[in-house]
Amino acid sequence: MFQKLAPRQSRSLDLLRSRRLAILFLLPLLLLAACSVPPSRVKLPSAPGPQNAVSQTGIASWYGPGFHGKATASGTIYDQNDLTAAHQTLPLGTRVMVTSLETGISTEVTINDRGPFAKGRIIDLSFAAGKALGMIGPGTIPVRVEVIDPGPNKIQSIRASLDYTLQLGSFSQLENAQQLRDRLARSYADVSIVPLQTQDAMYYRVQLGTFSNRNAAEERARLLSQSGFPVIIMEK
Repeated sequence: MFQKLAPRQSRSLDLLRSRRLAILFLLPLLLLAACSVPPSRVKLPSAPGPQNAVSQTGIASWYGPGFHGKATASGTIYDQNDLTAAHQTLPLGTRVMVTSLETGISTEVTINDRGPFAKGRIIDLSFAAGKALGMIGPGTIPVRVEVIDPGPNKIQSIRASLDYTLQLGSFSQLENAQQLRDRLARSYADVSIVPLQTQDAMYYRVQLGTFSNRNAAEERARLLSQSGFPVIIMEK
């Protein structure tokens, strides 16, 4: 014989059964909803910058249409849509990170030209690089320049200005270089022979002087050219 449940116990049992049925009904729906929820967008921390990077802060400008298609100091043709820049002293080919000090936005560029020559500016960005930093409208912004890939060069600091020298000849035979050096030494001091080893051969370059100012180097080069010497202004 079955024991008859009290009304209160009966109601509790019915409520428990109802809850179980509700859970069984809702469980598939909850699982389906969980699968359809997009993953949360978590902002990942930016990659840390190079440790002890050689850096420089100052004002950046940009240059574009007037120079597009013309040769740069590196010999490559300037393309305003490439991420490149002109710098006064960094070795050509150096990769740097340029960061806006106003917004924190950064872009990587390759130094392939010389400049800027406007006073108080440290780097001249291509149109594409300037656009990436949001500086096309303002024209100039304060930035930090960090060396991230010096290439074959060892860069311990970023120099404020370059020194220049005048090259009057390059020879594969040391005797020819010595003859030109002796000829120049009769009229000019600080004439030297600087060897250059390439993959194919050794060259002996005859160079004259050290100039901390490019204008002074150009003036001396003009006088030497008038005397019949072929002169090339070289960075030193």
